[in-house]
Amino acid sequence: MPKAIVIGGGFGGIASALRMRAKGYNVTLIDRCPSLGGRAQVFYKDGFKHDAGPTIITAPYLLEELYDLFGYKLKDHIKLVSPEPWYQFIYSDGSIFNYSSSIDKTLENIKNISPEDCEGYKKLLVQSKKIYDIGYLKLAEQSFHSFLFMLKQTPYLIKLKSYDSVYKMVSRYIKNEKLRKAFSIQPLLVGGNPYSTTSIYGLIHYLERAHGVHFVMGGTGELVNALKKLMKKVGIEICLNTTIEKLVVSNKKITHAIDDTNKRHTADIFISNIDPIHLYKKILGFKHASYFTKLKSNYSRHSMGLFVLFFGTSKKYNHIAHHTIIFGNRFKELLNDIFKKKIISNDFSIYLHRPTATDKSFAPPNKDSFYALIPVPNLSAKINWEEEGAVFKNKVVKFLDKTVIPNLINTIESDFYMTPKDFEQDYLSTYGSGFSIAPYFTQSAWFRFHNKSESIKNLYLVGAGSHPGAGLPGVLSSAKVIDKMIINK
Repeated sequence: MPKAIVIGGGFGGIASALRMRAKGYNVTLIDRCPSLGGRAQVFYKDGFKHDAGPTIITAPYLLEELYDLFGYKLKDHIKLVSPEPWYQFIYSDGSIFNYSSSIDKTLENIKNISPEDCEGYKKLLVQSKKIYDIGYLKLAEQSFHSFLFMLKQTPYLIKLKSYDSVYKMVSRYIKNEKLRKAFSIQPLLVGGNPYSTTSIYGLIHYLERAHGVHFVMGGTGELVNALKKLMKKVGIEICLNTTIEKLVVSNKKITHAIDDTNKRHTADIFISNIDPIHLYKKILGFKHASYFTKLKSNYSRHSMGLFVLFFGTSKKYNHIAHHTIIFGNRFKELLNDIFKKKIISNDFSIYLHRPTATDKSFAPPNKDSFYALIPVPNLSAKINWEEEGAVFKNKVVKFLDKTVIPNLINTIESDFYMTPKDFEQDYLSTYGSGFSIAPYFTQSAWFRFHNKSESIKNLYLVGAGSHPGAGLPGVLSSAKVIDKMIINK
């Protein structure tokens, strides 16, 4: 039986391992973390549970497919629920907009803010579906290894005005600035600035409408555990706490991998679910990279970094929704500080996750579990997070105390945080970026790292840095791309 080695245990790596096993490969998955899931680690502290990675499931059919490969059903192993509202947006003046699973409810909530934008929202949905039909249904699972294939898509991309930003696309249909912010927020969920990310990512809005916004009872870690059980059941070997440090190449093929204990791992094909720049610069070396791969590795613009504050509270805050996005006094200017000036600002925009709104198992009785995710500059900014981390954390707590979590200064307990430095150390993320390279038009499709190496015959790439990009649907789709490339055994 031919052998496949998957390097990296994030969702792209897990999906690739299962798809290769279904093709008849003997599969080993190797990851440096203590648990599967990549950035979807789970932390336990003082009775509180915290999902560290993705907290939103937007295309569950991609997970269902992995179970279908082996004759099982996803619904028999995890329970998906849909929070209501999907997201709550809170603005600096205290006003609130609820984005609901119901289009009628969403329109009613739009009417309360800007009645003239109800018709515009309907038109925005139509446009988002057009982008979804091309950018997602037609292209997300296709290889962009060939530049000719990319050229053939150009008329579609021009017709959809993919050269516009998501914010500009939304602004053609929505006039109210509060609603413009709410409906253009999606790029931040995959590492991009809404004011500069290609409008192709406007498809995320319709993706949510088509497949829903879901939460896994027990958390995303429960999903990872279910997939781990499936992997073991079908005979996939899992090696954790193991870091691949070198890939040895001969005659344009990888012969074996060497880990941090100097152990050799041989295989017929190798699938990388690690940061592509780290792969080509640190593990392979540029002598095995094509000219365009070197360009991408040296000149790619990276996504922002993330500061993630995990904490519990000694009381429950029942007025806070499951998913809350809090806008500070500035938004465009704040993003400019993060992406261009690369400085820490005194104001914030925050994604606040309160899983105890849906699942009480995340905290002891009568307490709440939270994480606050704050976009910050990546490590190219040269910020010393060992010095700034505690200071920044206190600023975030004070901000939340004054806005949506009253008296948090006195009720917070069992807190800890992650900075871009942790992302660099734990996940080998270049510049500690939260989502690999940023989703600009010039870093999408053919311009992104290819799913098959141009210079090494038996190397394939999946995950956030490869096509189609970051986010759970993106990385799961990247595994489908290589599934089409690799023949059954």
